[in-house]
Amino acid sequence: MKQKFTILFDLDGTLVDTAPDLMHAHNHVMKKFGYPAKSTDEIRNLVGQGAGAMLGRSIWGQAKKEFGKVQDEKIKKEMVKDFIEFYGKNIVNESKLINGVKEFLLWSKKNKISMAVCTNKTEHLAIDLLKKIGIYDFFEYVAGHNTFDYCKPDPRHLTNIIEILDGDLKKTLMIGDSENDANAAKAAGIPVILLEDGYTEKNISEIYHNHLIKDFVGIEKIVAKYL
Repeated sequence: MKQKFTILFDLDGTLVDTAPDLMHAHNHVMKKFGYPAKSTDEIRNLVGQGAGAMLGRSIWGQAKKEFGKVQDEKIKKEMVKDFIEFYGKNIVNESKLINGVKEFLLWSKKNKISMAVCTNKTEHLAIDLLKKIGIYDFFEYVAGHNTFDYCKPDPRHLTNIIEILDGDLKKTLMIGDSENDANAAKAAGIPVILLEDGYTEKNISEIYHNHLIKDFVGIEKIVAKYL
């Protein structure tokens, strides 16, 4: 019996451009706690390691003395809680699928490719977003940053999913947009397709990848070579 092929997808910045809604949630929290707002482009450079990390990096970016004001764990937890509550209520106000995503998911399903999402977004928010934006049913599994005891760039975030799906590392691709996706996949020995305008501060040349794409239009030609 031929082993099935698996594709693991990042979510924010890969399947969905979530930056506008993340920005509004971020700015809601920052206004409440007395910190500066950020633009959508600035948010794209902060996303990728979960809500707490995003808020912390945003504040630390102002100045170390500013970050020192939020050493209190209780305040940090309040900020993250407020962010998740606000974002959860406004998760698809402005978020949109990356160009070509729906067509590629349909093609992959037609070709009996097993698909899963591996994201550092909180699991219930990831599932809610996928459902509300209309692509949840394409995926056999969704793993968020809190699904396991570790998350990207730890390769076990990916390898656990492959094991759950009864997949094969040698028949798996990772599609992502940042160094967290790329480094996790590289450590797991999985080829990486990288979106060029990702949610990251790094230049594309600094991020490991096997293929570089602008969006999902025409990506079938790349994936077909691995099937």
